[in-house]
Amino acid sequence: MSLAVIGLIGIILLLIFLFFLGMPVGFAMGIVGFLGFCYVVSFKAGINMIGSVLWSTFSEYGLTVIPLFIFMGQIAFYSGVNEKLYRTTYKWVGHIRGGIAMATVMACSAFSAICGSNAATAATMTTVALPQMKKYHYNPILSTGAVACGSTLGVVIPPSVVLIVIGLSTGQSIARLFYGGIGAGILLSILLMVTVYVVCRLHPGWGPVGPRAGFIEKFRSLSGAFEMGTLFLLVMLGLYFGLFTPAEAGATGSLLAVIISSVQGRLTWKGLVSSLTDTLQVSCMVITIISGAVVFGRFLAVTRIPFDIASWVVGLPVPKSVIMAIIFVIYIVGGAVMDALALLLITIPIFFPVATQLGYDPIWFGVSITVVTTLGAVTPPVGATTYVVGAMAKDVPLEDVFKGVAFFLPAYIICLFLLIVFPEIITFLPSFMR
Repeated sequence: MSLAVIGLIGIILLLIFLFFLGMPVGFAMGIVGFLGFCYVVSFKAGINMIGSVLWSTFSEYGLTVIPLFIFMGQIAFYSGVNEKLYRTTYKWVGHIRGGIAMATVMACSAFSAICGSNAATAATMTTVALPQMKKYHYNPILSTGAVACGSTLGVVIPPSVVLIVIGLSTGQSIARLFYGGIGAGILLSILLMVTVYVVCRLHPGWGPVGPRAGFIEKFRSLSGAFEMGTLFLLVMLGLYFGLFTPAEAGATGSLLAVIISSVQGRLTWKGLVSSLTDTLQVSCMVITIISGAVVFGRFLAVTRIPFDIASWVVGLPVPKSVIMAIIFVIYIVGGAVMDALALLLITIPIFFPVATQLGYDPIWFGVSITVVTTLGAVTPPVGATTYVVGAMAKDVPLEDVFKGVAFFLPAYIICLFLLIVFPEIITFLPSFMR
């Protein structure tokens, strides 16, 4: 049996574990990777590989970035920062038809910048925004769709756990990936708000006009975003000017978030404990997935499938843009049937060498596939973010949530098209970094 066939069997077995047995992603990748490695090399080599992989993964200094940024986001969540951000954006655009839905997208963008998690953003904004839109008689299809799709900005706008994982997996600068994510995140945010405008033009009754706030009231509302805006700027500027590493940025941001929330009296002891508990749970999940992905990646490496695919794709007699389009289609389809982080960790060892051999900028590729896989967070059958919104919006049928999401899907396609045609949207800010 050839190595390539063994590799394909391993991939099929992984899919069976995931979709038919419902095994957690990290464990499925780890088990298949270990068994496959033992079969190709030897049992002793497999045991040694597991030991070295687990030790190197869990002792990696770079992984401290993950719990630190997650903790910063959890502090913001439990201290009620999300509500203040929502009120600020609502004061500025709530008087426009569909403005509350636009404010929701803007608030999702702002909260994403300090959270980095789709699920946390979805849970937060569903709790805060949906009651407000219901109060002003917004159609639930529009309101739930805006919340679900706006929440996907959590993995595009930095700090993003997904971008951190991509940086660790590919050896790219996490700070550069963060700055690349700013341009892509702003573009996607604008396109989502334009979608709200278009939908409300087609269905005027879906987004009634809200009350207009005066300039003084708008100006005063900015205090709701001042603290976390300062936090975001401190983290990003510190990374930009090289004042601290990504891990130090996470630690600084977490400490500042605790101080701001405590001084304002918004962080209770119960909130702090809940923040630590949730941070521990999410961090363990992410690190377990990373460990399993590394083991599975070692198995793929000894089968030489990534290198064979890269050589075959690069040698295809078609323009490199066609090859990249095929890769993106694979990510769109894959993101619709499995967890985005797991998909990235499984496929990066295969497609990252292809992208670099074709001459694409690695930062552009990392951010672009992050945008592509956000589609998977809102499309069935997985659509984790959509299910979070559907579960919390108990009075809205899940099918209506997916209908709302469907209106926003063209925004993702247009965003991806613009990122391909104008890669500077991603690469401009990173090009200025030292």
